[in-house]
Amino acid sequence: METALTRLVGVRHPIVQTGMGWVAGPRLVSAVANAGALGVLGSATMTVDGLREAVREVRSRTDAPFGVNLRADAADAGDRVRIIVDEGVRVASFALAPSPELIAELKEAGVVVIPSVGARRHAEKVAAWGADAVIVQGGEGGGHTGEVATTVLLPQVVDAVDIPVVAAGGFFDGRGLVAALAYGAAGVALGTRFLLTSDSTVPEAVKARYLAATVRDVTVTRAVDGLPHRMLRTDLVAALEHSGRARRVLHAVRRAAGFRKLSGLTWPQLVRDGLAMKHGKELSWSQVLLAANTPMLLKSAMVDGRTDLGVMASGQVAGVIDDLPSCAELVERITKEAEEIRERLAHSL
Repeated sequence: METALTRLVGVRHPIVQTGMGWVAGPRLVSAVANAGALGVLGSATMTVDGLREAVREVRSRTDAPFGVNLRADAADAGDRVRIIVDEGVRVASFALAPSPELIAELKEAGVVVIPSVGARRHAEKVAAWGADAVIVQGGEGGGHTGEVATTVLLPQVVDAVDIPVVAAGGFFDGRGLVAALAYGAAGVALGTRFLLTSDSTVPEAVKARYLAATVRDVTVTRAVDGLPHRMLRTDLVAALEHSGRARRVLHAVRRAAGFRKLSGLTWPQLVRDGLAMKHGKELSWSQVLLAANTPMLLKSAMVDGRTDLGVMASGQVAGVIDDLPSCAELVERITKEAEEIRERLAHSL
C-alpha cells in the first residue's frame, strides 16, 4: 500500500510504531521493520551510549529503515542527534517540536524529520521550519495527550499543511487505516497496539492487565506529572490522585533519584528536563519533580512488571484489544483488512 509516507521513509506499509519509552527497544523495532512498517526506538529512557548500542542492535536484526524518537529539549539532545546521523538512521521523530536549527542539521545529513504534534498550529509551525512530515495525535492516544479527538484534529492538520500527515490516537486495525487515509492522512501510528504483541518485551503480567482492561479502565490524569496523561486506571493512580502534595513529592524524589542514577543525568539536568516538560503550563515544584519522576514510574511496570508500583500509559484502544499477535501478523492483518475494505468500497460506489 503506497502512500506519501511509504515513499518518504522507504517502508512497504503506511504504519508507524511509536517510540514508547521502555517499550520500543531493538526487538520490537526490528520486528516492526521486518514486517514492512516503520519501527521507532524510544530513546528518551536510554543513556546516550545505550542509544548507540540499541541502534546497532536493530541494524544487526534488520536491513529495513527505522527511526529514533527523542526529546528535542533534553540536555543531551545534541549527542543523540549525532548518533542518529553517524549511524545512518533513516528517521528522527520528536515528542516535542525540534528547533529550526535541529531540523536543518538532520535534513542536511539526509535524515527524515517527523515531529509529533497535538494541535494545528504546532503542525503549521514545524512544517514552516522544514519538517518532512508530522504525526498528529488526538486525545484517544496514550501518554501525554490533548483534549481534541483524532477525528476532529486530523482533518484540521491535513488541511493546514502540505507535508504528509500520520494519524495517531485510536488506531489498531485496517478499518482505522482506511478511515485515516480517507481523512487525507498518509498513514497511521500505533503505540498500544504494538505494545500488545508477542514481540514486545513488556512483561506478560503487564500485557494481561492491558488485555483485561475495558475502555472505561483507561483514564486521563494529572496526578502523575501535572500534565494530562492517558493511562490505565490502577490503585497507584487512584492513590496519587487522592494523596497530599507532601507524599507525592517524597515519592517523586525517590523515583527521580533512581532515574538519575540509571540515566547518568545530574540533578540540575534532571530538574531542567522536568521543567522542559511543563509545555508552557504553570506547574508547581512538586509537579516538576513528578515530571522528572515519570520515567521511573513507567519503568516499574513496563520493565519490572510491577503493576502495583508503576503506571501504564495506554491509548483508549486497550479496551478493544484482546490478543497478542506477532508484529508480522499484526501488520499483515491490518493491511489485508484495509485492502479488502477499500476494494469493497470501490465496488459499492
